[in-house]
Amino acid sequence: MKFSPAFLDEIRARVPVSEVVSLRVKLKKQGREWRGLSPFGAEKTPSFYVNDQKGFFHDFSSGKHGDGFGFLMETEGLSFPEAVEKLAGMAGLPMPVETEQSRAVEQARADLSDVLEWAAAYFEAQLQARDGAKARGYLADRGILADMQQHFRIGYAPNARFGLREALAMKGASVETMIEAGLLIHGEDIAVPYDRFRERVMFPICDRAGKVIAFGGRALDPQAQAKYLNSPETPLFHKGNVLFNHHNARKAAHDRGVVIAVEGYIDVVSMTSVGIPHVVAPLGTALGPEQCKLLWKMAEAPILCFDGDKAGRKAAYRAVETALPLLGPGRTFRFALLPEGQDPDDFARAGGAAAFTPLLEGALPLVELLWQREWEAHPLETPEQKAAFERRLKDSVKLITDDVLRAHYFDHLTEKLNRQFHRGAFSQNMAPHRNGQPAFNRAATPRGSLAGRAMMARKFASNLQQGDASLPPMIGNSLANSALFRPGPVAYSPRATMILLIIMHHPPLLAQHVEEIASLEFANKDQERMRQALVHLAAEYFADHSALEKSIDQLGLGEIRAKLESFAAISSLWSVSPQAAQSDADLGLHQALTLHRKTHALHQALRHAQGLLGNSDADAATSELSFARMRDIQEQLAALEGTEASMDGFGSHSGHASPDL
Repeated sequence: MKFSPAFLDEIRARVPVSEVVSLRVKLKKQGREWRGLSPFGAEKTPSFYVNDQKGFFHDFSSGKHGDGFGFLMETEGLSFPEAVEKLAGMAGLPMPVETEQSRAVEQARADLSDVLEWAAAYFEAQLQARDGAKARGYLADRGILADMQQHFRIGYAPNARFGLREALAMKGASVETMIEAGLLIHGEDIAVPYDRFRERVMFPICDRAGKVIAFGGRALDPQAQAKYLNSPETPLFHKGNVLFNHHNARKAAHDRGVVIAVEGYIDVVSMTSVGIPHVVAPLGTALGPEQCKLLWKMAEAPILCFDGDKAGRKAAYRAVETALPLLGPGRTFRFALLPEGQDPDDFARAGGAAAFTPLLEGALPLVELLWQREWEAHPLETPEQKAAFERRLKDSVKLITDDVLRAHYFDHLTEKLNRQFHRGAFSQNMAPHRNGQPAFNRAATPRGSLAGRAMMARKFASNLQQGDASLPPMIGNSLANSALFRPGPVAYSPRATMILLIIMHHPPLLAQHVEEIASLEFANKDQERMRQALVHLAAEYFADHSALEKSIDQLGLGEIRAKLESFAAISSLWSVSPQAAQSDADLGLHQALTLHRKTHALHQALRHAQGLLGNSDADAATSELSFARMRDIQEQLAALEGTEASMDGFGSHSGHASPDL
């Protein structure tokens, strides 16, 4: 079967090569690449590298090189169509069905591509023609010389209603195709469709592969209704999914480890002309979620550099709002704020690349711009206004979906609030200890005071870390007795058992959720071995659960499988049964995976809070906050334990659950 380039590109965009390789190779981040042991031969020193920005792997020991499709073909012996089918499943894309209709659609896309390429060439030629003198003068005034004009394929659309239409018609393009490509304006009240772009400097917009998919035009007439005009949405162009100059900036961004997003086409061209090529721009609208994801594929912390005016500041604040729900480890933004009244084009022409160096090095983390946004929003003169300020910050942090990151934002902003409003100051009334060292005077630090509670909190954390149970744990008994607070081997986790049983009894779910299963890590060694085995077997096809169980036994895991099956025998949870409908099993698996991620994140946050409590250098205010944070986490864990208790028969049979699975 022939696959369209657009379909293959979409798979590559959704599934990084590292995600494919990590199903078989344990990778570690090294700079902007991933590194691991070669899957093609035995070695002790890693020589296998994966580069997501460039979209390939390279094995120095064997010389093998390729993309995600090639890796599956090399390691699993799949044919190209089989590799495409597997990665399409990971990407959540349905496989195309080749029909007369699909072939017609693909041919139409190819026709659109050809017409857009012809249009780009036409605009380039018009820029160099006699009628293009005004456009050349405009570009020269902006410092955009011939080399940059050629690099960006800048052109000119003459002030003629049918200039482009007639030129493309001579090449065989139909009016219908020109309309679908967004090049002509048409409508019921328009007898003859005419050119959309007239008397404008033209900037081709390209996809990730560098193919022209649309245009942006800058008006030369100061009276024009729209200063900038983009192509409309077409089968090839969805402006929320595209970044201007993406295809040129990818390699430069990888080489430098950063990508810069600015507001306009001219900003991109000017910065590139002074030696800053790792720069892109959204297409005349606020930065959208898909564009954020494109930026994160190029760098973990892209820099957003918007104009130094009120509109630019508002654009930066809107970007914060868009980004908050998408943030996570390795996914954030920094913000370079230009001086008032300047834009990146002005800055580049006035000072060159050197002027940007301190600006980019001093880019603000997103959390600081969030603070600045709320600080500037309203006066902060009364207690009510200050309380509203705190509430706005808290509501913004709630938008962060990653539990661990949300906790760190909470901690960071709480500390900043305490410093800003001078909270946490207290007087330590000291009394001499019998060994001559100062100590808290218990009479002067009652149990309910800030200093007293901080002292008790630190003592509680210290005793907890040392295994001293003399202080009553301020958590549920189940959590207090879990592997987080007790030595010895880690017992079978009920939740991990549920996940493994559902996968074992419903093999189709293994292929559907393999990337999620591969990202887990179970604390119990038996369960972890079974998880790794299932990931290994995901490449194979199993007609039913008996076939999968047979393969598990052949890997030497029959005893572990039997033990897991014994839990299923006493459980009344329907989704783990082989007789359950796949939709029921899928729902149960989804709930268990969600619960796993939530619990794992909360335990990480709990350990962080305990570490702060155990710090003898922490002041009372910090300890109080950490103690409050820990109790909040414990309450959330208790609620999750109540959810897990609904797994009938699991908890009672398997003993205490491991907090980290």
